[in-house]
Parts: sequence; structure tokens; C-alpha cells
Amino acid sequence: MTENAIFQPSRDPLTIALLVLPQASILEVASALDPLRNANRQLGHEAYRWRVVSPDGAPVPLTCGIELPSSGPLSHAVGAEALIVAAGYRLGEVATRPLIHDLRRIAPRFALVGGIDAAPWVLARAGLLDGYRATVHWEDLEDLAASHPHIDVVPDRFVIDRNRVTIAGAAPAADFMLHLIRTRHGAALARQVASSFLATVRKGSEPQIAPEAQEPALDPRVAQALARMEARIDAPEPASDTAKAVGLSPRRLESLFRAALGTTPASHALDLRLQAARRMLTDTRHPLAEVALRTGFSSPSTLSRAFRARFGQPPGALRR
Repeated sequence: MTENAIFQPSRDPLTIALLVLPQASILEVASALDPLRNANRQLGHEAYRWRVVSPDGAPVPLTCGIELPSSGPLSHAVGAEALIVAAGYRLGEVATRPLIHDLRRIAPRFALVGGIDAAPWVLARAGLLDGYRATVHWEDLEDLAASHPHIDVVPDRFVIDRNRVTIAGAAPAADFMLHLIRTRHGAALARQVASSFLATVRKGSEPQIAPEAQEPALDPRVAQALARMEARIDAPEPASDTAKAVGLSPRRLESLFRAALGTTPASHALDLRLQAARRMLTDTRHPLAEVALRTGFSSPSTLSRAFRARFGQPPGALRR
């Protein structure tokens, strides 16, 4: 990782522009800004400044139904040292061609450009991640790598590569901000900020989901099975193969799943694939056949039947 000057000790205030796209999560916004606010409080002066902007300057509707006020359009981000994009759902609608064009044009004016959660997709579409290492939310890792072969996609929590940062979600956004605080103002302050939120300082290179950390009471073999299912969305394996891989009989694995999750291994694996299909239908423009292929269904009709049984509507209803 090549360090950016932003990640060097400094007494100068740092200004971050947060571009929030419609249907982003309030957690992404809070995870990005609250550690900076807390650092200012701990320091007793304004070491970090921020401005929230939106594509058109209007308030931004978030996934929770709240409208987030904006200080202006994307052009108001100019003057900040860093531009961070926060994005969640419905990228096909919110990542418009004018926005992609504006991001491509304005990016060279910042020392650091980054994205949280689904925003690495937006940066990738603008060509701003070509030749860089990058990450994205774990559900989209394989799809991003397949769609953008010029990006070195890795499953880290956050990745800093020269003048780019990509962040896998809301919790890793807080991790990244703690890293920023540590590099500029020391590990002691980063720990103080983390403790204020009852959090711990985590490295960007840590896995997004640590199987043993998913649930303290979760049987390690169930955690291993879950990790296998999540890694095989496009090529699911029979529950019997999963059981064998974690050293259990199919009956024993099913018993553990029912006790821990209230479902069977086969049902859970299917639900993971259907949730992935639903996300692709709302967030991408992949044809149904491509969505079926990427989620391990033998045909669009097979996906459609399973989708209707799970969600009570056909896949096409999400694109009307």
C-alpha cells in the first residue's frame, strides 16, 4: 500500500466531502462522520471538517426514510482534500450517466477519492478504480471483479491504494476513519474515539466477515458451513457436501443449523442465493439469465419459480 500524504501526522485541519447518493444507509453516514466529530471533541479543536453534498444539491432520501440535508451539489465538494461517496441500493437509478461524468471530471481535484458500501461500483463505472486494488461489500466482490477485470478486487474491510480508498460497508467506514485518525493524530486518540462507541480498532486487511465472530455462541462448524455457502453463491453445493467439508454428517449439520438459525442448511443456502438475486435485480441491469447464472440457478425460469415462492412476486416486478 502506497501511503497518501493525507495519512501523515498533521496539525492542519482536514476537510472531507461526503457525497451521499439516494438510498444510501444512515449507518454509512454516521460511521463516516461521527468518529471525526468525536475526534474533534477529544482534541478540543476542529481537526476534521466535513460537508455533505448530493448529486443535485437536494436533500437525500435514505433507506430508513429520513431525508438527509445537503450543503449543495457535487461541485460544492471542491476545496476539500478528500471526496468520499456513500451509496447503497438501486445503483441503476441513482448512478446516472451525468453523475458518472461529473465524478470522472472532478476526481483529479482531490487528494483522495473513495467509496463506501456500493459506492466502489460507482467509482468503477467512472473508470476511477482501473489499475487499483479495491474492495466492496462482500456480496458484490465476485460481481465487481468479473465486471471490471482491470481492478484488483480483494475481500478486505477497506483498501487504501495511493489516492483511492474503497470501504466495504458501514462498520468498515468507522474502521477507516479510526485509521485516518490514528495516522494523523496517533493511536491513543484512535483508541479513545473507538472506546466512545464501544468499538475496537480493526485493520483494513481483516476479513469483512470473520466466521468465528459472527455469533459468540455459534458452533464453529456452523460458521464454517455459512462461510462456504457465502463463497459459493454462483456454484452451490449439496448440503451433504457442505456437511462432509466441515466434518459432520448431513443429519448432524441440519440439527446444528436448526438449533442456531431455525432453518436447514439447504434452505439457508437457497435464501442467500435469492437475496443475492434480488440485490442484482434492483442494483444492476444484468438480464435475468445473467442473474440466474451468477446466483447458481440452472435457468431464468428456475430462478423465477424460487423467487416467486420466496418473495411472493416474480423477479420482473422489481424492474417495473
